[in-house]
Amino acid sequence: MRKLDERLLVDEFRALGVRRGTVVVVHASLSRLGHVEGGAPAVVAALRSALGPEGTLAVPAFTPSVADPCPDAAHLDAEAAAARERVPLFRPGMPTEMGAIPNAVLALPGRLRSAHPQVSVAAIGPDAERVTAVQTLGHAVGGSSPFAALLALDARILLLGVGHNRNSFLHHAEGLVPGHRRKRRRFPYLVDGERVWVETEDVGDDNGRFFPAVGAAYEDLYEGRPGEEVRRRTIGAAECRLLPSVPFVEFARRRLGELLAS
Repeated sequence: MRKLDERLLVDEFRALGVRRGTVVVVHASLSRLGHVEGGAPAVVAALRSALGPEGTLAVPAFTPSVADPCPDAAHLDAEAAAARERVPLFRPGMPTEMGAIPNAVLALPGRLRSAHPQVSVAAIGPDAERVTAVQTLGHAVGGSSPFAALLALDARILLLGVGHNRNSFLHHAEGLVPGHRRKRRRFPYLVDGERVWVETEDVGDDNGRFFPAVGAAYEDLYEGRPGEEVRRRTIGAAECRLLPSVPFVEFARRRLGELLAS
């Protein structure tokens, strides 16, 4: 296996199908790639080089720890109240818990980030403002979210060493299904300068129940079809896949509807 560095990664990403001027949303595991000279910043630099100045790179920049540690407590004792007070408010520069590569994007000058306390998205490039501008507090991965904006931009989904259990577009697709699974989000938020706890509804977690199978079914059905194809390549030690968001979300919406109905 050749040593991975920024120059080689550019060639690898282009061979996988990353094209100049496109919009790509990346879900990634740096460790799965193996040793990379320059680490996560080199991976991000290579992706930006492959996309060119006309392309836009987006990453989930989620912060699930910005959450109520005692969501079901009607009456708090002193210890629980103190735990709630220790939960930080979301801020645009807050590190994400999604790994080294999203944090490398957050470190870039000029990147933008949507404002949701738990499920923000970061992006850099000409379409970054469009991707990050709108995100409602409730149903934050739904029709008024960065994922809807990415879909409208015909984004490509890039999975670097991770599976469809990490593919956030599956949450967006499930949100389009009537009767989808639901969960509560609860997080601290500033309202008129006062810290309050906000509770909203969103698509429920999958926990590996349906998402890996739905992703695999799409890959089996659409591999090799022009415009809908899944591109595969081993980069370093990682199995990597590139697929178009529009047909993937439509397929996932239909399939998840069937699975949830049954």
